[in-house]
Amino acid sequence: MLTAIVLAVGCISVTASADETVWPSGISVEAESAIVIEATTGTVLYEKEADTQHYPASITKILTTLLALENASLDDIVTFSEEAVYNNEGDSSHIARDVGEEMTLEQCLYAVMLESANECAYAVAEYVGGGNYQTFIDMMNARAAELGCTNTNFTNANGLPDEAHVTTCRDMALIAQAAIQNSTFRTIIGTKSYTIPPTNKHEEETPLNNHHRMLNNYKGSQYLYEYCIGGKTGYTVVAGNTLVTYAEKDGMLLICVVMKTTAPYDDTIALFDWCFDNFTMYNVSQNETRYEDSGEEGGSLFSEVEAFAALDSDAVIILPTGALFSDTEGGVSYENATDSVLGTLVYTYAGKQVGSADVVTTGASATMYEFGEAVAAAGSEEDASASETESDSDSEQKKLAGIGAGVKSLIQKISEKRLIARIAVIVVIAAVALFLIREIPYRIRRYLRRKRRRDRRYKVIKNNRKWNRRGGRR
Repeated sequence: MLTAIVLAVGCISVTASADETVWPSGISVEAESAIVIEATTGTVLYEKEADTQHYPASITKILTTLLALENASLDDIVTFSEEAVYNNEGDSSHIARDVGEEMTLEQCLYAVMLESANECAYAVAEYVGGGNYQTFIDMMNARAAELGCTNTNFTNANGLPDEAHVTTCRDMALIAQAAIQNSTFRTIIGTKSYTIPPTNKHEEETPLNNHHRMLNNYKGSQYLYEYCIGGKTGYTVVAGNTLVTYAEKDGMLLICVVMKTTAPYDDTIALFDWCFDNFTMYNVSQNETRYEDSGEEGGSLFSEVEAFAALDSDAVIILPTGALFSDTEGGVSYENATDSVLGTLVYTYAGKQVGSADVVTTGASATMYEFGEAVAAAGSEEDASASETESDSDSEQKKLAGIGAGVKSLIQKISEKRLIARIAVIVVIAAVALFLIREIPYRIRRYLRRKRRRDRRYKVIKNNRKWNRRGGRR
């Protein structure tokens, strides 16, 4: 019995050691605040004071550009007002537009993101806000809140100094994550140079150059980074350097935000290299094998519904390099369930959410297939006759309901299987603890009894020696 318990304790120890998930560490940067997230999953790979508020400077323009793309057309004509031209600091970034000048929204956004033109950001905000600049600022804060930003307040569209204009690295990463999902935004930030043709106020073309030094050598090639696909620079005296950068390698798209730093490019490159070296992407549908049914019937837990539902083939998770896909834990969420998404498997590792996978409908016909409990091999002629009288609409609704029930049953099985495994571990640990609680006092009492006997024997021997030395007399 004791041997069995010892073996059980050994097994538990090994299992616990294997389950001790560790998130990579050992990288430091000069920036006061920084964060790196993986864009597809939203997983935070690195963070340093990511929720500390700072002045963002011109990385504000990421949200300005995103809102413009979401609420207007690229060929819309933007007219520069007096406020747009003059309500900016004289020595701030601009491309010298004039009052009444007309440009397309597309041309304005290239000026905003490549040259960080403040008057263009102001004009875009006025236009998208329906002629009201404050309306656009309200839109910015509403969109930021919608994206999950909790420590952000924008008071302008360009990032010029304002004590109330603040955000955090985490919030900017959320904004940058939403922005990169827009294909036009991705095209703009990845453009190294762009030319604005002559306008009604400028007879000459206006050349634009991307100022992000990891993408473009416009200001030198020292920081060129082969995996960089774009980003946005920022600087004011009070904000210091701020930088948002996107980099993609082997299907992994990373977003790095650094704020309040004197070495924005050094920090960003170091973080990207570290993340690419220490993390790996896994496709969920290609690696998830834990839900195979080991019962007598065989097959996968998806066998009942595999013709009608499957894991999203594009779903991925990100894990520390060397970690196993099977090391992840997770649960089931119905928060985003729709007609085509029947549930979501949410994966965690080392206490961090590392990705998810939707269980989606395949669009296969449900004809002659039912889920749930086994259906009789053949129904009565009366049942067949009755089914023929059902409308096609009612029949299809029942089939879809059956599919939904089947997938929910599947997801429930997944959750139950994990729960049973955890309960089994808890039971074994409890049994070992109970054994130790009972065994340890017994061992202590036995040790004390033996000690007392040894002490008595030693005392007798000692007395006899004294007796002998005295010639047998006391």
